[in-house]
Amino acid sequence: MQDHSNDPVWKQAIAGSQMLLVAFGALVLMPLITGLDPNVALFTAGLGTLIFHVVTGGQIPIFLASSFAFIAPVIASKGRFGMEETLGGLMAAGILYIVLSGLVRLRGTGFVRRLLPPVVIGPVIMTIGLGLAPVAVHMASGRTGDGSTQLIPYDTAIWIAMISLAVTIVMSVWAKGIFRLIPIMFGVITGYILSAFAGIVDTTPIREAAWFAMPNFVAPEFSWGAILFMVPVAIAPAIEHIGDVLAIGNVTRKNYLEKPGLHRTLLGDGLATSAASMLGGPPNTTYSEVTGAVMLTKNFNPKVMWWAAGIAIVLAFVGKFGAALQTIPVPVMGGILCLLFGSIAVVGLNTLIRHQVDLAQSRNLVIVGVTLVFGIGGMVLGHLEGIALCAVAAIILNLILPGSREAWGKAMYEQKAD
Repeated sequence: MQDHSNDPVWKQAIAGSQMLLVAFGALVLMPLITGLDPNVALFTAGLGTLIFHVVTGGQIPIFLASSFAFIAPVIASKGRFGMEETLGGLMAAGILYIVLSGLVRLRGTGFVRRLLPPVVIGPVIMTIGLGLAPVAVHMASGRTGDGSTQLIPYDTAIWIAMISLAVTIVMSVWAKGIFRLIPIMFGVITGYILSAFAGIVDTTPIREAAWFAMPNFVAPEFSWGAILFMVPVAIAPAIEHIGDVLAIGNVTRKNYLEKPGLHRTLLGDGLATSAASMLGGPPNTTYSEVTGAVMLTKNFNPKVMWWAAGIAIVLAFVGKFGAALQTIPVPVMGGILCLLFGSIAVVGLNTLIRHQVDLAQSRNLVIVGVTLVFGIGGMVLGHLEGIALCAVAAIILNLILPGSREAWGKAMYEQKAD
């Protein structure tokens, strides 16, 4: 295996820009859907990654950027509380990570397993993906994410959306090497070119934007309503975080849950998310795409991620770049989101399958069934609704229904028997 830790600086910088390219599609898509500033998202992804590496002692080749799990809650919260209070709620979600990190430090990881077995995590992650399905369909049909306004004629929009989706699928399945890791980029570029031919791209903002501009930072405001709405949502990305840390450990053959420790990785993620929210950026999460790129390139040097973070921060100050991103037409993003949101749901489904959770067990059936309907149906109880409510409901049902061993499924028994 090649050792990349002694690579010259220029090689590390090129590897870093490649990692940023892999993360780029999802990184800017999330703020574009939720109405956040993509330049701020670039800045906070870079800043968050640097914070994470400082907290974990620069031991893990991981990149942090915009979390898709928060798209639906951010859209709902923005309509209800406004952007500033939504950012306050996101900051509180980051603080939940920090509290979880403290509990893991004090109690070890056992309580996490008790509180969040696969039967809880699976349906909550499925809800995040399936709950967003209407947003993808509205956008692919040329409407705004909430479906209230027709921005582009349906006939034009649906063709562009489906071709963008087809290109993304082809690249993710048949492309080779590094190209396989950037299907979103290819989908966006193809869709953008088609949109330009269809005459639905307005390039005025690019011409009017300055080359160098300060990102549009926004300070958060705090209200209990927005905080209670957002905090339970953080449960699913916290689980995703543990999965990603395990995944990168499998790639580099190191146990990062032991060293630097799960408490430090959660702390890094929590501080990164809180810092992002303070500046008006989306919450951060560890990026699986970048883990895939690390696996493909066999470049396990964490310094590469420092370069990726630095390049993201520099790009954040290029005004024309952010303006160009905001001219991407709605159907281009909608087509690609049909795949991305579906993929999130499949990650949740895979959690149940991988752990062989027996859904013939009535307690498991109840937890998964109620969680899915509460989440996708948009049930409201007090201040809790949607994903936040279904996460809380899943945890409570799992704790009060008898038979906690069944929550883990057959795969867990076999591990214990070995």
